[in-house]
Amino acid sequence: MLRDPRFAWGVLVAAGLFEVAWAVGLKYSAGFTRLAPSLFTAATLALSMALLGVALRTLPLGTAYGVWTGIGTIGTAVLGIVLFREPATAARLACIGLIVAGIVGLKVLSGR
Repeated sequence: MLRDPRFAWGVLVAAGLFEVAWAVGLKYSAGFTRLAPSLFTAATLALSMALLGVALRTLPLGTAYGVWTGIGTIGTAVLGIVLFREPATAARLACIGLIVAGIVGLKVLSGR
């Protein structure tokens, strides 16, 4: 199961979602001055890294790391817009679209 690329990609997506969670948790922790959000941030960071490590058993490093950070970047940018009222300008949304294109390209070209 660990060598199954479909499983590895699923684990990688979960790792990326946990990356989004810890990044948002970091914002809510107010610089680690609030206990509950700080604990949440630490736990989701550890889960994200652990899942990335599992995915790296099967997937190429450059592809997995690029996809992991891309998921984190896109998710964090979107939640910044939704939760923190950050600007959703056309240029910003276009840049997010370019990151999505990069992730899709890495997946398609990875051969796995």
